[in-house]
Amino acid sequence: MRDRRLIAAAFVVLGGAVLGVSLRIPPGSAWFYAATLALAGVWVVAAYAVGPPRLGPPRPVLVPVAAGAALVGLFVVGSFVVRQVAFLDGQVRDVADHAARGSWPLLVLVTVVTGIAEELFFRGAAYDLVPRHPVAVTTAVYGLTTLATGNLLLAFAAVVLGVIVALERRRYDALLPPILTHCTWSLTMLFLLPALFQR
Repeated sequence: MRDRRLIAAAFVVLGGAVLGVSLRIPPGSAWFYAATLALAGVWVVAAYAVGPPRLGPPRPVLVPVAAGAALVGLFVVGSFVVRQVAFLDGQVRDVADHAARGSWPLLVLVTVVTGIAEELFFRGAAYDLVPRHPVAVTTAVYGLTTLATGNLLLAFAAVVLGVIVALERRRYDALLPPILTHCTWSLTMLFLLPALFQR
């Protein structure tokens, strides 16, 4: 178990580094998609290197999708506050630029693939490595990993999302609900961010 945790920690560092590099690539560059898919690969390899992750029963479906939609509503309301603070507004616009200037089919692909890969690792294999307080621990690690981007709001979003999907993992003992919530939230925000934070 200790060796598996050390391996997981090494992958967290590697994943954070790849994530940090990917969001520093200019919006619209083909290298952004390559880096994002590489990041998804890191999480999938990590999940099976320390796991494999237990998928659990394929249930439920509607509740996780509704949870993802509710998170979207929360973030949309929060965006009106964020736009009033220049520093925070700029950080969100940096992320929104990737959606506004990118190829929609490729953006959808990398969003879904990365969302699934993150859940396989953080709410799958990594969750199983934490005997006490796995919701808090995996959420904290997820947030700290995202902080490697240097974007405070992106890290905050990761913590909020991380709490919800980790609670779903605990409630249903399955990975489909976290995956559905994650993908519902991330795909919807992908389309909304350019409209909410236009340059």
